[in-house]
Amino acid sequence: MQDRNQDAKSETTIEGAIALDIDPYANEFLANPYAFHASLRDAGPVVYLPKYDVVVLARYEAVRAALDDPATFCSRRGVGLSDFQLEEPWRPPSIILEADAPLHTKTRKVLNEALSRSALAELAPRFDRQAVELVDGLVAKGHIDGIKDLAEAFPLSVFPDAIGVVKEGRQNLLPYGDMAFNAFGPRNDLFERSFANAQTVTAWVVEQCERHNLSHDGIGASVYAAADRGEVTGEEAGLLVRSLLTAGLDTTIFAIGAMLYCLAQHPAQWAKLQAEPRLVRSAFTEVIRYMSPAQTFFRTTNSNAEVSGIQIPEGQKILLCLAAANRDPRQWQDADQFQVDRRAVGHVGFGYGVHVCVGQQLARLEGEAVLKALISQVALLELDGEPRYRMNNTLHGFDRLPMRIS
Repeated sequence: MQDRNQDAKSETTIEGAIALDIDPYANEFLANPYAFHASLRDAGPVVYLPKYDVVVLARYEAVRAALDDPATFCSRRGVGLSDFQLEEPWRPPSIILEADAPLHTKTRKVLNEALSRSALAELAPRFDRQAVELVDGLVAKGHIDGIKDLAEAFPLSVFPDAIGVVKEGRQNLLPYGDMAFNAFGPRNDLFERSFANAQTVTAWVVEQCERHNLSHDGIGASVYAAADRGEVTGEEAGLLVRSLLTAGLDTTIFAIGAMLYCLAQHPAQWAKLQAEPRLVRSAFTEVIRYMSPAQTFFRTTNSNAEVSGIQIPEGQKILLCLAAANRDPRQWQDADQFQVDRRAVGHVGFGYGVHVCVGQQLARLEGEAVLKALISQVALLELDGEPRYRMNNTLHGFDRLPMRIS
């Protein structure tokens, strides 16, 4: 990486914004983004990246303000690099993630009801029991891959069941999620490789979203029950189930992987958590702040906008750097330190405002179930080899995490 003072160019396309020669989709950025995040934050409140003709907001205050202003920074034109007003999306847009009011208001209500506190409370005992059983078997092994054996294995065992997806073919969920999150970036090598088997994977996922393929007692059935009440159409219900399958698995896998890595890398924090199990919720929240699985999402200016006195024209793609905001020292004391007892409420790892992640409580339920099982059954938790990152245009986390537990 160049010295950040050398990154700045003398001219910018957005008057008043600093232009940086940084590629947020380069492998070195995706694997270790934190120094780049600091460069983006330190350059100014508004940064311009000529390579992609995008404006970047990386400071916490600016990111949160944009997320809280959907009228100006809209989602319906796509939350990736592609502008749906100018380009055809690779699949029908999400009617929850890539929608604004009034459509988003309607669909959000349906998912809020399907993922209500009472609905999730029924899942909690099952999740806790399955987490204990899984961790118990892993302790007996001693040496594990934290990703394959735990971060992937647990969500793949509980999440599709919760939605009501058939067991056969569930292996398609992981490549489909990889495709979806890579598609938020440019058509680079990561995009092309993830789409190599797109037709087969997409066809399976679309088929599973049909009512007759879902169990009668899962979250998917609850979405279709809303269609029966006339709250959405049958077609919209299918698209909402697709949204759950798209966004509800990979992000949780990356979060649990990050949790394992953070605890192994910070033994004093692991010891504190073991001594004070009541910190489970704050610890998982801190993982999302400290090592945000979802690094970025885009918005598009719906009209001329102003950020920190800098004028941004209508139709401009805005890259919201959630992960950079979550480590902004202007917002967080000791921002680059992992602290299980930190009050990290207000982080933007799940988004913010009307588009805040609708499934975050389900993700918390899974992550906290694993964490409680680890606390109750594991004394030693440490790395046992070199981790390997899983490269993705939007997500940050691991593909391999050798660990020793006992």
